[in-house]
Amino acid sequence: MDNQTYNSIVSFIWGIADDCLRDVYVRGKYRDVILPMTVIRRLDAVLEDTKDDVLKKKKWLDDKGILNQNEALCKAAKQSFCNSSPFLLKNLTGRASQQKLKADFAAYLDGFSPNVQEILKKFKFHVQIDTMVDADILGAVIEKFVSPTINLSPYPILDDLGGIKFPALDNHTMGTVFEELIRRFNEENNEEAGEHFTPRDVVELMADLIFLPVADKITDSTYSCYDGASGTGGMLTLSQERLQKLAESKNKDVSIHLFGQEINPETFAIARADMLLKGEGAENIAYGSTLSDDHFPTRQFDFMLSNPPYGKSWKNDADKLGGKKGITDSRFVTPFAGDAEFSMLPRVSDGQLLFLLNNVSKMKESTPLGSRIAEVHNGSSLFTGDAGQGESNARRYLIERDLVEAIIALPNNMFYNTGIGTYIWVLSNRKEKKRKGKIQLIDATALKQPLRKNLGNKNCEFTTEIRKQIIKMYMKSEENEYSKIFPNSAFGYYKVTVLRPQYGEDGKPLRDKKKNLIPDKQLTDTEQIPLDYEGGISAFIKKEVLPYSPDAWVDESNTQTGYEISFTKHFYKPVRLRELSEIVADIKALERETEGLLEEALKI
Repeated sequence: MDNQTYNSIVSFIWGIADDCLRDVYVRGKYRDVILPMTVIRRLDAVLEDTKDDVLKKKKWLDDKGILNQNEALCKAAKQSFCNSSPFLLKNLTGRASQQKLKADFAAYLDGFSPNVQEILKKFKFHVQIDTMVDADILGAVIEKFVSPTINLSPYPILDDLGGIKFPALDNHTMGTVFEELIRRFNEENNEEAGEHFTPRDVVELMADLIFLPVADKITDSTYSCYDGASGTGGMLTLSQERLQKLAESKNKDVSIHLFGQEINPETFAIARADMLLKGEGAENIAYGSTLSDDHFPTRQFDFMLSNPPYGKSWKNDADKLGGKKGITDSRFVTPFAGDAEFSMLPRVSDGQLLFLLNNVSKMKESTPLGSRIAEVHNGSSLFTGDAGQGESNARRYLIERDLVEAIIALPNNMFYNTGIGTYIWVLSNRKEKKRKGKIQLIDATALKQPLRKNLGNKNCEFTTEIRKQIIKMYMKSEENEYSKIFPNSAFGYYKVTVLRPQYGEDGKPLRDKKKNLIPDKQLTDTEQIPLDYEGGISAFIKKEVLPYSPDAWVDESNTQTGYEISFTKHFYKPVRLRELSEIVADIKALERETEGLLEEALKI
């Protein structure tokens, strides 16, 4: 579908709110009607062609006294869902009274199969029916959605000559329509649009990063994709599409199963509806918090993509898990580095790293392909937290297990709800030989194309050419001005505590009963020593500390290991200082410009 048709569909649906809801709902509540009605109309359009078959089957089942009818009716509908009411949505226009319309519309909604009922329940749509009936707008809203000037079905509408009047609306584009509507509604309401919507150009890059490196290893098999912060499911849908095309290009026959979890009821409902429409197994999209109510605790997946919320509190999850100090979930607290309870719990104000750890816990360990992960984070995941704290421990866990392949810095203003810097983490537990023990950093902040019109905060995008440029650097492990490769140890450091003794009035250092030096707390200091410092801690202290404080020593019981990743450090480009001759020339030019001004001023 071309952009013009797509934009016309979004504009038409957006216009329904202004045309029908303006005097009844405040703008922030338009979505409560428009989003569920869009879902209902899409489901209705899919069921139109088989409606007569469903009604015939229902009559036959009723006549036979068969009560459990759902499976047979869905089979008649040729879908994983059905509607056994006598109505299609277009049959409900032109009712003589609002009460008749209300009764028939309620019967129509009740006719949907249980899997659709769950979706409508999450939308809380039944609450809106009374409001629309009381305001006498329900009929107008339905008429708008069944208008012959818009096609929300997966089948094309033909003109009298058999030509295409309105093209089919495929499932992926339908999902994109939902995401754009959510973005607009949230923008109108000053909400976090980007929590549920990752731009397509970013998702395409993420898909390339996890699929292309293993393209030659794809076999005739079944593969799974998972998103623990799935939103409307757009990332899963695009990933499935890309993997399917990649397999076809290699003459491979693959089956791809999608799994996800979403905590927002509205976006969960849209994701579920999308999976129903595709017949993908809607039950694989779970509702609830991935952090405190993981619906796939024993599942492992081949590919995982996520854009988790960042800068968002996870205190409620922490409380449900037993309080931060009582959390024992093995995804986040696990034996590692000689510590039976190695804690990777970040501060409760930002839980984004927990989503990455959740994905890592679901990596396949026993297959040749293993698992690959692409996940979006902001800069906090790179450097927040000191040695021994949760964030640093999480980075240590990932890096020392040699799971991190690459981190790509994205341009600012790539997302709809934020202009801050974002990064794609790429992880694998089956690194190529050339990548083992190394991490590639790619600074793609300057690789962008401006948009002609901003979309929220988003003012730039990745073109196909830019995406290929990034992928080429990644696939070839190239080093250039945008790409650098470092050993894992380059990101680690020892945090050591340096002590100095207290001194008496006689100028001698004080000792305790065991003859140990008594440290002066006011002189206690810490040093951050790179893991790869030649000669280690002792060499650093000898060279960098003792020449200035010869009485200092290291409290070895307090030494901790930390990890942080600094793009600024590794991609720093010093500003070129001006030559003295340039500065002198500018001064002389200014002198010539001001020559005579003082004399003129004195004359006045």
